[in-house]
Amino acid sequence: MSSNKSTLSLFFILCVLLLSSCAPVKNIAYFQKLDTKTDSLNQNQVSDIEKARFKPQDLISIIVVTTQPETSRIYNLITPSVSDNISNNLTSQPVLQNYLVDYDGNIDFPVLGKLHVQGKTRKELLLLLQEKLASAFNNELPIITIRITNYSVDVVGEVVRPGKFNTINDRMTIFDGIAMAGDLTIYGKRENVKVLRENADGSKKFITVNLNDKNIINSPAYYLEQNDVVYVEPNKSRSNASHFGAAESFGISALSILISISSLMFNVLKN
Repeated sequence: MSSNKSTLSLFFILCVLLLSSCAPVKNIAYFQKLDTKTDSLNQNQVSDIEKARFKPQDLISIIVVTTQPETSRIYNLITPSVSDNISNNLTSQPVLQNYLVDYDGNIDFPVLGKLHVQGKTRKELLLLLQEKLASAFNNELPIITIRITNYSVDVVGEVVRPGKFNTINDRMTIFDGIAMAGDLTIYGKRENVKVLRENADGSKKFITVNLNDKNIINSPAYYLEQNDVVYVEPNKSRSNASHFGAAESFGISALSILISISSLMFNVLKN
């Protein structure tokens, strides 16, 4: 009789542990309570989505191309690079350099001098350069390619592949960053994800977002900025498990095996 009670007790404990480790669907699903008839972005909202804006310490690639290559060459930041040195004959290949946005939000552009780019989007800087360079090319609009070469975010915490991730696009959503990190693990707190952001003046702030909430698209952290850090906090199950080290886990496993063997032997000897 006592053996049956022990077996039932052990079975009850196992059931409780299994149930406690299962996360409710409401804590896992993204975009909850979404009404597909009304919860959508119209075309005007899409056109107003904020693009990445230049910040101090950004590295910007700017390439100017026209039908007048000799004239446009002076507007590209080029540094000669020695690629061959055979018999003291030096052959140089031009290397395009990136522009560093200084702490005042400026870049040093060839011929034009200092340009204030902080707070501007890629398109706004493109229009500014086209306006300033039009007269140099007989009012021919130059083809200008602009990219932020150091646009990256860090995704850490309870994700499958934490790390630093780069993009060449004008924007990256928090779900883009999470997808690059392989999504959250089952232990990640989806309702309390933190984004660490550095402002243009060097100050930092935390923004908390709830991935379960459909209104996350209105959060200032929905579109990540360059050098953002996304931190996914562990839930209670992971926190509780961290209290046990390898020795404790091995001891619990060994004790469970001994209890099972003892119960089996007791039943065999009893019969």
